[in-house]
Amino acid sequence: MVKIRLSRGGAKGRPFYHVVVTDQRNKRDGRNIERVGYYNPVASGADKRLELDVTKVQAWIAKGAQMTDKVRALVKEAGKLAA
Repeated sequence: MVKIRLSRGGAKGRPFYHVVVTDQRNKRDGRNIERVGYYNPVASGADKRLELDVTKVQAWIAKGAQMTDKVRALVKEAGKLAA
C-alpha cells in the first residue's frame, strides 16, 4: 500500500520532517516515491513551520494512497493556512 507519511531528518534534538509518498514496506527514512512538502516542528523566527503541496497530496489520495494520522492533521492545518 502507498502511504503519505513523515521521513525524519535534522540533527539530534532538532527534528525536521519531509512529507513523503512511499510504499509502506520501505523504511521510515528509506526510498520514497515523491516529496510533497516538509514540517519543521521547532521552527522559530522567519523559518516556515509547514510547507505542503496540497494538490499533490489530493492527487495521491485519489490514486488510493493512505495518510498517517499526523499527516492528516498537517494537511488540515495547511488547508487552514491557505484559506
